[in-house]
Amino acid sequence: MSCYHFIGIGGIGMSALAAMCRANGDVVTGSDRGYGQCANNRIFEPLEKAGITIFPQDGSFIRSTRPDFLVWSSAIEEDNPDLAAAPGIPRLHRAELLRKLIGEFPGVSIAVTGSCGKSSVTAYLAEALDNLELAPDCLNGALVKRFIRRENAGNYQRGSGRYFVFESDESDKSLLGYQADYAVVLNLGCDHYDTAELGRVFGTFLSRTRRGAVVEEHVFEAVKSFLPPELPVRIFGVGDSCDYRLESYAVRDHVPYAKFAGMPEVALPQSGHHVAMNALSVLAMLEMLGVDRAAALNALTVFDGVWRRSDSHGTTKCGAKIFDDYAHNPEKIRACLEAMREITPGRIFAVYQPHGYGPFGFMRDTLLEYLDGDLREKDRFYLCEPYYAGGTSSFKPTAHEVLADWQTRVKHPARFIEVASRETLQKALLAELKKGDTLVIMGARDNSLSDFAESFRDA
Repeated sequence: MSCYHFIGIGGIGMSALAAMCRANGDVVTGSDRGYGQCANNRIFEPLEKAGITIFPQDGSFIRSTRPDFLVWSSAIEEDNPDLAAAPGIPRLHRAELLRKLIGEFPGVSIAVTGSCGKSSVTAYLAEALDNLELAPDCLNGALVKRFIRRENAGNYQRGSGRYFVFESDESDKSLLGYQADYAVVLNLGCDHYDTAELGRVFGTFLSRTRRGAVVEEHVFEAVKSFLPPELPVRIFGVGDSCDYRLESYAVRDHVPYAKFAGMPEVALPQSGHHVAMNALSVLAMLEMLGVDRAAALNALTVFDGVWRRSDSHGTTKCGAKIFDDYAHNPEKIRACLEAMREITPGRIFAVYQPHGYGPFGFMRDTLLEYLDGDLREKDRFYLCEPYYAGGTSSFKPTAHEVLADWQTRVKHPARFIEVASRETLQKALLAELKKGDTLVIMGARDNSLSDFAESFRDA
């Protein structure tokens, strides 16, 4: 048994690791800047019910406990008060802790990574295994609805010890700190690094994978020089050379269907072409694990989903649909809007809050390219100021600066609107929305976005 203190325990990945350590019998404490904020209670309350003590992030924890390790992530600055309060206590990066937990796990480990969709596919694969009564352990960077309970936020689920499905993070390259038995790599996108660098990161990760991998067709081209010849690899995508191929995707009578090559058509639990691709990757991994194809296809038809992934919040009083989504990079925003378009006969009102100044600056041009090509003239895109979670930041670029630049380059400048405040935005939207329209609130890290979406229900 060890004693861990998690700095930033409210983070979606850190809280999952903390819950796993506590379930393993370790003593766990933590601190967080957001402790006490109502929007974060869905994370903190289950941790406390599990027996984890949470402190303000001011160094005060050291007066009550002296842990064996301080667990930190790349988001923690060197001048953090908890680090300053305990200079003699060993530090353990979250990737190092995950490597330790993987090494101690008695069964088979399965890592899911990629620029987009890794939280959803981690949840989908874990839920499919659960549907097959294989009781997987699951560690996720999102709240899996199937696993949410009073004492469980949903980002960690203790299983039977046979399979361990976990989200593997490429954003700080921490996935290079451990090995998995199996891996799923979903895509290469513009978020934290350019595609060439991501290819090197994913290729290095796959070169260390022990038993097999499922890889998207474009990723395979970027990583194939890294792959050991003895590693079994299954390629999925839409190309003729793929081992698992999506032949068609269609929505009939409001039900989405996918046809995979050589297989019967299957009804999907959620809409969106990206959902069909996610299902295909899960199918490929299930078969790699030895699951019968018919049973695997049946397991894919039920998926409760992930909190803040195309979450419905009902309708406004006038009948406009309301959704909340974690989409925060160009590819995820595009996929979200494509899914919204399938269910929207009227206009789409998209509200986006970037998840930090640095990421926003990195993706601004790619995001504009996608939006200018995909938004219809009648749609509207509202840009909020980037979310600031504390720490070092240049506070550049601002939403105002980016919009001023965008409006000199787009075909229909009126589609792009700056958000002054949520209160002002809500009044404007409620005056504009009509039956047949869809409002979708998008952005990462800020849990209050879900509450903001909920505030439109019946308004």
